[in-house]
Order: sequence, then structure tokens, then C-alpha cells
Amino acid sequence: MKFSLEGLPVFFPYEYIYPEQYQYMLECKRALDAKGHGLLEMPTGTGKTITLLSLITSYQLAHPEIGKLVYCTRTVPEMEKVLQELKELVDYRARYFLGPGQTVPQILALGLSSRKNLCVHPSVAEEGSRESVDAKCRRLTATWVRERHVSDPDIEVCDFFEQLERAGSDALLEPGVYTLEDLRIFGRKQGWCPYFLARHMLAFANVVVYNYQYMLDPKVSNMVSRELEKECIVVFDEAHNIDNVCIEALSVHLRQQTLDNASRNITRLNSAIERAKSTDAQRLKDEYQRLVRGLQTQGNLPSADPRPAGAGGEDWLANPALPEDIMREAVPGNIRRAEHFVAFLRRFVLYLKEKLGVNQVETENPTTFLAHLQERLNIDGKTLRFCYDRLTSLLKTLEITDTDDFTPIHLVADFATLVGTYARGFAIITEPFDERMPAVRDPVMQLSCLDASLAVKPVFAKFQSVIITSGTLSPIDLYPKILNFQPVVLQSLQMTLTRDCLCPAILTRGADQMPVSTKFDMRDDPNVVRNYGRMLVELASVIPDGIVAFFVSYSYMDTIVSKWDQMGVLQDLMAAKLVFIETTDVVETTLALDNFRRACDCGRGAVFFSVARGKVAEGIDFDRHYGRAVVMFGVPYQYTLSRILRARLEYMREMFQIKESDFLAFDAVRQAAQCVGRVIRSKADYGMMVGCMSLHIFSLQCITDRRPLLAQSMTS
Repeated sequence: MKFSLEGLPVFFPYEYIYPEQYQYMLECKRALDAKGHGLLEMPTGTGKTITLLSLITSYQLAHPEIGKLVYCTRTVPEMEKVLQELKELVDYRARYFLGPGQTVPQILALGLSSRKNLCVHPSVAEEGSRESVDAKCRRLTATWVRERHVSDPDIEVCDFFEQLERAGSDALLEPGVYTLEDLRIFGRKQGWCPYFLARHMLAFANVVVYNYQYMLDPKVSNMVSRELEKECIVVFDEAHNIDNVCIEALSVHLRQQTLDNASRNITRLNSAIERAKSTDAQRLKDEYQRLVRGLQTQGNLPSADPRPAGAGGEDWLANPALPEDIMREAVPGNIRRAEHFVAFLRRFVLYLKEKLGVNQVETENPTTFLAHLQERLNIDGKTLRFCYDRLTSLLKTLEITDTDDFTPIHLVADFATLVGTYARGFAIITEPFDERMPAVRDPVMQLSCLDASLAVKPVFAKFQSVIITSGTLSPIDLYPKILNFQPVVLQSLQMTLTRDCLCPAILTRGADQMPVSTKFDMRDDPNVVRNYGRMLVELASVIPDGIVAFFVSYSYMDTIVSKWDQMGVLQDLMAAKLVFIETTDVVETTLALDNFRRACDCGRGAVFFSVARGKVAEGIDFDRHYGRAVVMFGVPYQYTLSRILRARLEYMREMFQIKESDFLAFDAVRQAAQCVGRVIRSKADYGMMVGCMSLHIFSLQCITDRRPLLAQSMTS
């Protein structure tokens, strides 16, 4: 349909529009009109994605001055889904421009992902991990490799990359919507590299779809997103965990094995420097002169452009600090020479190893860390701030392309740069062992970002409109505090239902009238375990097809399943349905999900055991017959003894006046809402939701006031 929304012609590819979709468009348009940011919540199953795409692409059509739509998703499947819906929308919209004298509006939309998801080179694409694909790609596309290939054809290069470079300015995509598979097909047909073609076409696209990290992680965004214009509209979809993504982007963990491997990296660097001195000393001299002039990030590349014409594909990740915090001056004299910098790295790694040798937990802020470092090694914060850029420059100068082998020393450089850059919002926590396994020594030094607003602040400052949306944002008023921004639109929309499709229930006592709970002092009680098991068996005997059960943690799930096996509960459950379990291994979990669906399809029925905060809870849909019931065993609170969590809670209390209990309850219920929302994926779907927990937990004021929209029905 085509309709007018406050004077804006909107193209919507369905005959009917839900009331909440219309209201969602209205709120989104008001944010765009005000050139401000918006925080919008609309429940799962109401067509949030197509609503956003219809409104914003229509807004772009009516306002040519608006920049591109940058749509950020969490996973590749979500990215593909967005592009597929956009493709259908564009095809539908073209019907309205077929009259005489009318021209169909052209749109170029594409997805951008890692080399691993886009590479079509036969040998590179076969590599297992993302890091190994990146490294092998660089070995075939680096500038110096291509230069040597000219004089020695036996040196292998990537034909797809070479043909793309030869095409030059003619390497363009025709208007259309390109999924990752479309880009791969086009690349094979033209003989062009899809990854670098997509990077090149970002400047010409009207819609770009990519992962959160491309916008929030400075190491990636400074490479990919820094050329985007201010007029762009940025959307973060499924953004209920955006604060955790921001924190992870600016956090670094160093273990003993990491530092040992970093020491080996330093030895290799030292050997490479000695070889360079004996074969081509001028390269090192040229680099030194550039560093004196302040060109610290260029290595042996002649231009400051991220990928200048004629350059290769050896680009490394960018500086881990935020753009406005990067030093714009010459590298300090004590690390300009390659051999001096390597000696500095060796001393710093030895110092970190010494810090890891503690026998008790130590917590300090960057200021304290730097003061101690200055006292022990006479290394100041300014030197650390240049560590990452100086390392990148050296690796380019030495023409090293084995990026996956040098990951450990890069982590050390990340750590050094962030510690030297930020005095507030970070904590350095050194733990000699995991509290849950105190007998096993496994030291780790964690540079933890405590302030989620640091990573997202440049996004709010650069772009005129940022829309944060999800189906589970309640309590929505906490996000502006956590992310430290002022939205012009803040709205939670209700789902309109024409029939009862949810059957919520709270189980507080078992069949023997004994109370049940996952509280620490009750979770191992045999009566609680047995009652949980008997309840699940009874549900499995009467509910057809698929049931999904969520536990609060992997360890608790392992304990419960083991005890159910001893009690005979598991055997009774398997007599009614097959049982599949999520593990930490991605391949095992994928296979389990596939077999779970096959069991539901053939009518046998199955139960899937999963974990809140796990991969399944965050991204797998159990729609239709795959999820006729979801069972939530307990409220998924975070591990409150975690020192990182405690440091973050203390920081938020001091800086944003957020109470610890408020944040913990807020986080627990948004995770619970994600779990129970897995089974209701549309208004035509239906299912049962069972919460197994103490009644007093859901009656607590701090939770009652913060129940997400979908979970409200469970306590009504």
C-alpha cells in the first residue's frame, strides 16, 4: 500500500498495517524530522524490520538531502534477512512508478561482512577461522607481494583482487539490492573480489547493512565507517544488549599464554629487523624519517588514504582508541627506531608477566597502573598511547602479512594504547584463578571498560539521527542513562492481538507443594530438582511438537541434567520427546538444532535445553511448531560475585546514579524476555510460557516496574 504519514508518502509492501506499525513509523519520522536520536521498542512478531525499512527509504525518497541508511545487525543471518526484506520492498515500490513519464527510483543496497563471508578465492575461502582467512588474503594482496609478482610471476597473487584493481573506476555495481550471496555470485561472474568491491561501493550505496562492530568498535569503524557523511541515518536493530557490545569493543583480556606468544612475536620481529638491516636498511631509515614527521600510521605506504589507488589489501585493524582520543603528533623519540620499539615491547611484556604472577586479586585504575609502570620501568602514558600505531607501522615496513600469528602482540598493543589513553571509565583487574575453580591457577589480566557510552558517543556525535530499537528494551528509560544521550523520541509500543495466542504461567511450587527456586541456597535441593523435572515431563506428555527450556547458566544446566539422569527423570522425558542440548561448541549446537527441527517436523517432538545469554537465546527463532512452549528455570541474573560486574556497578552508581539492584533487575528481565520471546515470532503464532521461580522474585518492586512488554503477560 501507499499512504501518507503526516504528509510523507510511505510505500509499505502489504495490504494492511498494524496499529503499532503505524505508530512506530510516526515516532521514527518525528525523530528524523527533529534530526535527533530515537529509542523505540516494538514487540517481536509485529514486523519491526519492514516497518523501519519502509519508513526510512520513503523518507530518503522524499528528502534527497538525507544520507544513506546504515542498518546495523548482530549476526549474518539477520543481515541477510534485512536485505531480503528490502529487496521485496524495492520490487513492490517500483509498481507505483510505471506510468508515462515516471522513472523508477534507483537504489543501491548491499551487505558488508568479513573476508570469510565474502571471499571467493578457492584456497582462501577454505580456511577455517576468520583470522586465517584474513591472513591468507593479505599474503596474496599486499602491496609488496604484488610488486614482486611483476618481476617474478611465480609469486602467487589473488586474481580476483588484480582484476578488480585493473577495472579501476569501472568496477561498479548496478543499482539493486545485493545480499552476501549476491555479491559472491557477482564476484565470480565478473572475476572481481566481492569483499573489496563492497568496501569500494560503500561510498555509492543508499543502504548499507553490516555488523555492530563496523560502527561501534574503533578498530573496525575507523577503517570502514569514518568516511560516512553526517546526514546518514543509523539504525541499531535488536539493540537490547548494545551496552554490552560497546563494553566488549573497548575491553582487552590477557592470559599467560597470550603473553608467552607475544614474547615469541617479539623475537620474530627482532629477527625480521635484523634481516631488513642486512638486505634493505633503507626501508627502516625511511620509516624513521616518516615517524619524525608525524606520519605514524603509514608504515611504508605513501598515502594517508585508508586504501589509496594502487595499494594492496594489507590493511590492519585501526587504532583501538576512539577517533577524537588518538594523538595527532609525532611518535615519541624513544620508540621511533624499530629496534628501540621492540626492546620497549619486550620490557612491557615482561612487566605484564610479572603482574600476572600475583597470588591474590588486584584491582586498579589506569592512573595507578601508569604510576607504577613509570616508577618501575620509566615508561610514561604517552609512549603507551602510540603503541598500536607504532606496531602497525613496523609490521607494514617489515612487510609482514601473517596477521593471525601476530594476534598476541596486537592484543598487548591494544592494552597499552587503551591504558595510556583513558584515565576514567576503565578498571584493570588481575585474577590468579577463577573463583569457581580456585584449585586451578589460570591468571588473567582484564582491562575492562566500565562505561558503555564511550564507544557509542562518537556515533551520536557524528550522525544526525541514530535509531536504537528492539523488541525487549523495557525498562526503556534506563538506556539514555547507560549510553549517556538525550533521545528526542522515547517510546514503548504495545502489541495488538485479535486473539489469545499466549498462555503464561508462573510455577512457584511443585506437585508436592514444596517451593521451587534457583536461588543459590535452594537450587541444589533434591526436591527442587525433582519438581522441575516432573513438571517438564508432564508438559512434554501433553504439548505437541517442540519445547524449549532455558537455564540460568551452563553449569546449572549441566548439574540439573546430571541429577535428572540419576533420578530417572531424563528417561521419562525421552519417552515423550527427544532431548537436545546447547553446548559452548558452535558446531555441536548447530547440529543439535538441526536434529531438533527434524524431530519436530516428523512428529516425534523434542525438547531443547538452552542457556540464557547464550547463542540460541540471542539469535535462534523457535517459531510455529518448533516452539509450542518455553520454560524458564529461574531469573537469569548475572554472576554478582564477578569483579568486573561489581566494578561496573560501582561506576554506574557514581557516574549515572543507577542503583545496583535496578541495573541487575533490568538486565535479568531483558534476558528473560529474550528467552520467552523465542517462541512467539508473529501474531499468527501461539505458545505457552512457563516461568519456574519464587513468587516473591516477580513481585519485587524493582522487577515489577521493569517487566518487558512480552513478559508482562506472564505476571498479569
